[in-house]
Amino acid sequence: MNAQHKIKSLLDQLNTVIVGKKAQVQDCVACLLAGGHLLIEDVPGVGKTTLAHALSHTFGLQFSRVQFTADLMPSDLTGVSVYERGKEAFVFHPGPVFAQVLLADEINRASPKTQSALLEAMEEKQVSVEGETRALPHPFFVIATQNPHDQLGTFALPESQLDRFLMRISIGYPDRAAERLLLSGDDRRDMVSSLLPLLSAEELAELQRQVQAVHTADPLLNYVQDLIAATRSGRWFLQGLSPRAGIALLRAAKAQALISGRDYVAPDDVQAVLPQTIAHRLVPVGDAGRGAVEQVRAMVDAVPLP
Repeated sequence: MNAQHKIKSLLDQLNTVIVGKKAQVQDCVACLLAGGHLLIEDVPGVGKTTLAHALSHTFGLQFSRVQFTADLMPSDLTGVSVYERGKEAFVFHPGPVFAQVLLADEINRASPKTQSALLEAMEEKQVSVEGETRALPHPFFVIATQNPHDQLGTFALPESQLDRFLMRISIGYPDRAAERLLLSGDDRRDMVSSLLPLLSAEELAELQRQVQAVHTADPLLNYVQDLIAATRSGRWFLQGLSPRAGIALLRAAKAQALISGRDYVAPDDVQAVLPQTIAHRLVPVGDAGRGAVEQVRAMVDAVPLP
């Protein structure tokens, strides 16, 4: 089975559970194929956790879920050494971060100290516990959900944490037809538990290699640099994108191109992933009355195509 058939199977299965949200599901698949971490932000009850579970099952990955709360400690994530009398030694008990997929549910309900415990794991694919560095499984993804900042009991994610997420998406309310399916159909949690894993670790690694091999022509790279320069101009945002963010944008665009069945990146691929990839890294200028996503779209209209 070639890459397109595998990706189509992934999307079809996910869309049976997350109904009426094909664009958001495709963004999630692109994010994981690009090897990035995913942040799902929305109000409670729209399917954020269900989507994260469905992704883990469909990609055939071993996962653990952590409910983030105000009293969650970093050691609750990374693990702790416990003295075992029979061995007369301290034995390390790994925490839930030692999984291929860590579902960080309501990540912004934890304190900044606990949020920062994820930084090393997300960037270096390792954690340092009690003076020893321990490698995490491969692949390693963080799929985090967060509630809107204006809800009670939430802490804003620091910029350094947000920068570790390749994409931030919002699911939104379902349309009327999709909601009717949810109301009259099977329980989504039961459906998730019956999903079949469609990829092995080797097949996922091969798809990720194919993403990296997608061609980017010089005019396309010029276009990406023009977009990055526009974010730094001071017209749209207080601070521009970092080089790491530019690399992340290109990785996401390559994954989008592979999903579309092409071995090269087109400007459409860049535009398709741009708001989800860069808006959470940017703060809009002044009183434009627009959020970061709307400001990104306005900026794209002002940057000429190659």
